[in-house]
Amino acid sequence: MRRGPLIGALALLAAGWVAAPLGMTGHMIAHMIAVAVAAPLLSIAIAGTRLDPAQRWPGVVTPFAMSVVELALVWSWHVPALRAAAAHSLALMVMEQLSFLAAGVLLWSAVLARPAAARASGVGVLLLTSMHMTLLGALIALAPRPLYAAAAHGAMGPLDAMQDQQLSGVVMLLIGGAAYLLGGLAVLGGLLRQEARA
Repeated sequence: MRRGPLIGALALLAAGWVAAPLGMTGHMIAHMIAVAVAAPLLSIAIAGTRLDPAQRWPGVVTPFAMSVVELALVWSWHVPALRAAAAHSLALMVMEQLSFLAAGVLLWSAVLARPAAARASGVGVLLLTSMHMTLLGALIALAPRPLYAAAAHGAMGPLDAMQDQQLSGVVMLLIGGAAYLLGGLAVLGGLLRQEARA
């Protein structure tokens, strides 16, 4: 197990838990840390070990299958009624954040564990994930009314519920979109370098 990425992931997750109660924007920061920043670090930390889900269940933990799981979880938890329930229940909030982290680790592990010849599918999956994260972030940021009134009581600083929601959408759009886009480009770059050496 690689200690550097593991320690980095745990430190980031702790920072996310501090931010999580701070309105919709704090929730989104915690969500993005879990799914798009800590998850790839954890996947790198456990790659090739007995904890690596892609090594243990290679027929199930595939890039496409795990991207569908992640898409379903991310979009489901952002349905206003479910988000409101999580905002009022510590147990649901913990379940929400752990499901984000688990889905992220499964996806990143699936992409990173593929043999070089099969990594092209991982590139496509990461780019598609970047697109759906960007779309959801844009929908949240550009909604004409507050969708997440339950988070309004914890809005960050001087922000009202609408401003808090708009900022949270921008956080998702930028961090979620960028993390998966950069991940896809990094995997593609590795494939191209390997091809050039061959």
